[in-house]
Amino acid sequence: MTLYRIDEVLIFLLVIMMTGAEVQEKLSPECKQFMYMGTMPRGLEDQPFKKICQFYGGKPRYVTLYDTVNRIPVYSAYTFKRTDGSRRTDVPWMYEPQLSTLSESREMQHFPSEEIHSSFADAQAVLEDYSNTVIFERGQLNPEEHQDDPDDKAATYTLTNVVPQVREFNIGPWKHFEHTIRKRLNNYCRGTAYVVTGITTSGQTIRRQNINRLGIPTFLWSAYCCVDFDHNAPYSERSKFPAFASNGLNDRDNNKVQEMTVQQLEEFLKRVTYVGKSFQIFYDNCVPASSDNNALHHT
Repeated sequence: MTLYRIDEVLIFLLVIMMTGAEVQEKLSPECKQFMYMGTMPRGLEDQPFKKICQFYGGKPRYVTLYDTVNRIPVYSAYTFKRTDGSRRTDVPWMYEPQLSTLSESREMQHFPSEEIHSSFADAQAVLEDYSNTVIFERGQLNPEEHQDDPDDKAATYTLTNVVPQVREFNIGPWKHFEHTIRKRLNNYCRGTAYVVTGITTSGQTIRRQNINRLGIPTFLWSAYCCVDFDHNAPYSERSKFPAFASNGLNDRDNNKVQEMTVQQLEEFLKRVTYVGKSFQIFYDNCVPASSDNNALHHT
């Protein structure tokens, strides 16, 4: 009996050591490429979130800041790829082994048998959490529609990149917004577009077996930064560069997506979330480093 208890303690300690073992405290250069000037949004440093460099097919694909208590992402940061918006239909949902197990691979993995789910369900969402939710769907923060390479598309199918999204909002205003951003960046962004899409929490949860499992977002928000853009674009589009933002209420009603400046979005998030007073989504507010670029922007 004593040996059994010792074994239990050793296993418990091993689990603690393994949890987040490969989640990066400081992002490597290969993972910083998904953020403008290689810089994560600031003002969240005091929060106990996990930085995940999302690997698939042997390559980093994007970065997610993950809340292991609410088991949802706070945001995903990615680079937009010029795309026709087509979807893949052959990708099974995956989970993130870096949050729960010591693994030689930092790759997201397909879900194993149900019996093994308990080994990582404490730190992240599992398929069962969404299985009986009539109102909510799995809403991607880094949407497949904003990626072009098949592996980049496949990499968006991990539960560490999705939040419970009200169906009417997901397939309605938010989907229309994703289409709009895809077309705008396709047509008028000439360089790299950096996108950060995140949520605000409501305090409400999806429960399973009388246990709080998934935080339900109140709002979804998104911002992009593209300093190399078409200065001959129509003013209605040119005025939304180099950076612009949006938010929308995750609800059946009054869920119109509102576009705004990045600074307006930041002020909104400072009012309704836990971000610090220094919160800033893009380094130096996505102001182009070159004074020549600044001059072009104001002409």
